[in-house]
Amino acid sequence: MNATTANLARRLWHRFRTDLSGMIEIMRKRGPSQLQFWFIALAIGICGGTAALFFRKGIDTLQTALYGSDDLTMASVAGGLPWWWVLLIPICGGLAVGLILDRFTPDGRVRSVPDVIQGAAMHEGRVEGRAGLASALASLITLGSGGSSGREGPVVHLAAVIASWVSIRINANGITGRDLLGCAVAAAVSASFNAPIAGAIFALEVVLRHFAIHAFAPIAIAAVAGTVINRLEFGGVTEFNLPGAGGLAFYVELPAFLLLGLVSGVVAAILMRTVILAENLGDQIQRATSLPRYLRPAIAGAILGAVAIWFPHIIGVGYETTSAALTGRIGLGTAVLFATVKVFAVAVTIGGRMGGGMFSPALVVGSLTGLAFGLIATGFLPEVSGAETVYALAGMGAVAAAVLGAPISTTLIVFELTGDWQTGLAVMTAVSLSTALASRLVDRSFFLTQLERRGVHLAAGPQAYLGETVRLAEIMRPMSHRRAAPEDRCREMIEEGIVLGEMQTLEAALRLFEKTGADFIPITAQVAGAGRDTILQGAVFQTDALRAYAKALADTAAEEHR
Repeated sequence: MNATTANLARRLWHRFRTDLSGMIEIMRKRGPSQLQFWFIALAIGICGGTAALFFRKGIDTLQTALYGSDDLTMASVAGGLPWWWVLLIPICGGLAVGLILDRFTPDGRVRSVPDVIQGAAMHEGRVEGRAGLASALASLITLGSGGSSGREGPVVHLAAVIASWVSIRINANGITGRDLLGCAVAAAVSASFNAPIAGAIFALEVVLRHFAIHAFAPIAIAAVAGTVINRLEFGGVTEFNLPGAGGLAFYVELPAFLLLGLVSGVVAAILMRTVILAENLGDQIQRATSLPRYLRPAIAGAILGAVAIWFPHIIGVGYETTSAALTGRIGLGTAVLFATVKVFAVAVTIGGRMGGGMFSPALVVGSLTGLAFGLIATGFLPEVSGAETVYALAGMGAVAAAVLGAPISTTLIVFELTGDWQTGLAVMTAVSLSTALASRLVDRSFFLTQLERRGVHLAAGPQAYLGETVRLAEIMRPMSHRRAAPEDRCREMIEEGIVLGEMQTLEAALRLFEKTGADFIPITAQVAGAGRDTILQGAVFQTDALRAYAKALADTAAEEHR
């Protein structure tokens, strides 16, 4: 009987593997059907939510091992530790991060949300796998050892790595790959913050940057799956517990919340600009001193450790400080001081290439900004004012929305983090003005500004970057083509310097066409093993280039309106 059962089990397992392989092969050739795609979205949601959960638990475990507490009481506990221990932990963590990034990434840079946005826009929903996994590990060590950043950026990229792996396995086209990427991001954000609505909207608003109907259903499925993973572990509780409603007299206080939005927009711009300044300064110092790149995070860790001796609230994600601000347990002077020091600590962490995200730091700085503003505003007209904690909540959403460039999803995240829907008008008012102002001071958001600094022009819209997604090898006419360019004229143009390589992009060709007015441009390729020798491959014609550009624009518009 046992032998018969074993043989049956082996046959069933063999049949399952055969059917699964056959299904994957069909999907590789034809793409998944809608029903299959929804099941894939559910699986990615579960995997993305699980990755986010383990990332969070890993940070808590490391923090507990090193500091004796998780993030919820980190500042209080770290303040009682020996000063040398508080200084030493971030240094060791930074050194570990530097060694990991030096070994497993080509540029020593942590991958985060900007790379996911770029993957969605320009790489058919794919991101780097090896560098992404290394970045997740580095960010976990950073946050566990005292880095002053957030966990959402690494988690979003880690989930994107999972989606990319699936897209490669099923040979997903651009639309399917981007939708799968959106599913992973939604699951990761939902699981990180116990916020399914905001997770789904974040994926659409920030990563895919459109609200196409075809993407909404699978992304919603993945967001729900990620939330379920979170609630199986933590229950249905919100991240922050707020005091009772403060009797918000909204219409009377409307000018104050409008002003808070403007103040928050300026604070958000200062936060982003400070981080950019720290990155530039770090790059300059590294070039001037020939500092090995693996030591840069260690030096940043030393600076953080020194600051944490006096201001332990900068350690980790910062939820204890945010909670204290939202419940009014911080005074005016302390709130301003803490916000200032936190901005500096975030700049050192990210500028020092230690890793982590920007959302949680924006929540900390925003809640402190809002509390300070609220204490001043309610002090002027106490008889017509609500609680200062309402201002803290509105400031938290306003600064975070401006940093992320995501007013809708950030507003929803604030609601779902706190469970307080009664002050929604105050939050929306502050968020609207903060994002409008901050988007004028940077390239729309911190993420898009980071990409702009790398020469990736996503902030200007599809017309600015789609040319970079088409390789000239895809649109050139080879010399064997029946309407190929004249070979003699091609060689003359090469001598004149009017030539491009087959691995260059349509954007380069369009610029050269505009500069020279030529009808076609020769395309060359380097001969393998022959030094700098090149061979004439063909030519790209201006008509073909314009046709390819128009098709890329049309395909993007069609995807966004499906």
